[in-house]
Amino acid sequence: MPAFQEYFDPSHQMVRDSVRRFVEREILPDIDAWEEAENFPRELYLKAGAAGILGIGYPEALGGSHEGDLFAKVAASEELMRCGSGGLVAGLGSLDIGLPPIVKWARPEVRERVVPQVLSGEKISALAITEPGGGSDVANLQTRAVRDGDFYRVSGSKTFITSGVRADYYTVAVRTGAPGFGGISLLLIEKGAPGFTVGRQLKKMGWWASDTAELFFDDCRVPVGNLIGGENMGFACIMGNFQSERLALALMANMTSQLALEEALNWAREREAFGKPIGKFQVIKHRLAEMATVLEVSREFTYRQAAKMAAGQSVIKEISMAKNVATDTSDRITSEAVQILGGLGYMRESLVERLYRDNRILSIGGGTREVMNEIISKQMGL
Repeated sequence: MPAFQEYFDPSHQMVRDSVRRFVEREILPDIDAWEEAENFPRELYLKAGAAGILGIGYPEALGGSHEGDLFAKVAASEELMRCGSGGLVAGLGSLDIGLPPIVKWARPEVRERVVPQVLSGEKISALAITEPGGGSDVANLQTRAVRDGDFYRVSGSKTFITSGVRADYYTVAVRTGAPGFGGISLLLIEKGAPGFTVGRQLKKMGWWASDTAELFFDDCRVPVGNLIGGENMGFACIMGNFQSERLALALMANMTSQLALEEALNWAREREAFGKPIGKFQVIKHRLAEMATVLEVSREFTYRQAAKMAAGQSVIKEISMAKNVATDTSDRITSEAVQILGGLGYMRESLVERLYRDNRILSIGGGTREVMNEIISKQMGL
């Protein structure tokens, strides 16, 4: 993969090399078994924490490194995807959607207790927004938190929560006020809190190695000090968090495309039909050329939006575009790769088969493709 000078510098290459070695040493030897087991060892969080991977992009005072260096995070994210398992990357990386609101808006004593534990891999963080009755319509969430002295009493449920089974800290969206976006708050709810139970691990089409769960709150008592940000100010926190999540999903989609393209290229060079490699047939050759072209366009556009974000610019419209472009691209490339590999592309032993399954969630998570188009059109004044 090209390392464009305008985006990546030598320090980013060092991050890339370090993460790639970690993947080769700690993940690749076991990833197929972990996929089949629909789980991976909790110890991997500790190893990733000790290697400094979990802390990339977070404040040094809290145990992180490369604070404010978005392209260090980009490089690390891309190399983690080299393991070929979107589920493992999503599970290991659930801190990147659960932790930022705590870093930015939690009370100092909460932040200083929680964040170092998560960055070291000792504890696991998850984000809990989606509910059984609604996903993308965040402003209509129903889980309610009622103030009762020094506690909130939380009642409701969440679903499709990444790292939901094994997490220790949950950043939970709740309704503390009136209907609509103005009545939403964020609470840190810890595993073991009275009235909080974790439901079954959900079976999924893809992302097998990540645990995904339902959460239930039955008059759950949460200290008022665990409020993240101001009361009824949670929607703005969630929306700010979504921009980083959408960038992460675009990067994941582009790397899914990259891996699928590489597998298809290798197969086209090796597989023979009618006396020559199939890559010598014009129909396959041109198909691969088109796959490479759309990926290059998507990756460049995603990097450009990351550069704008790093410069402090608002990219609400553009990051939604980037996510849609990247997931449209990965839809196309994973499908084409399966077709090029033929019967092997349909077999579980094939990386392409896993990429094809894992890809399907990318245009749904972090806001569906349709919601992205709503955001884009609103930003256009429609």
